[in-house]
Amino acid sequence: EVQLVESGGGLVQAGGSLRLSCAASGFTFDDYAIGWFRQAPGKEREGVSCISNSDDITYYRDSVKGRFTISSDNAKNTVYLQMNSLKPEDTAVYYCAAGRFIATMTCTGGYDYWGQGTQVTVSS
Repeated sequence: EVQLVESGGGLVQAGGSLRLSCAASGFTFDDYAIGWFRQAPGKEREGVSCISNSDDITYYRDSVKGRFTISSDNAKNTVYLQMNSLKPEDTAVYYCAAGRFIATMTCTGGYDYWGQGTQVTVSS
């Protein structure tokens, strides 16, 4: 059974940090790119960051560059999103997703599997 399980969300004050985890199982982790997405109430889902597990190529949307860092522990089949200097506009449900044919430079493509999401709330 394929599973992507996010954890690490929560409530934090502006300027604070959170580390999200995406634990994967049920597929060959090294063959997939993992993306982090977020969706705020009333807004469309947007790609935040992604990483290719085969060559560690990463992508960040402009609004999180310099604040968020994506990393992968292939031994644990887990991808992390370290989020620093959080802002109220980062508030959203964060999802991770896995896809085999993803343009890592833009995080676009067909994602095969999705997690259930974890809430991140940044208070001002």
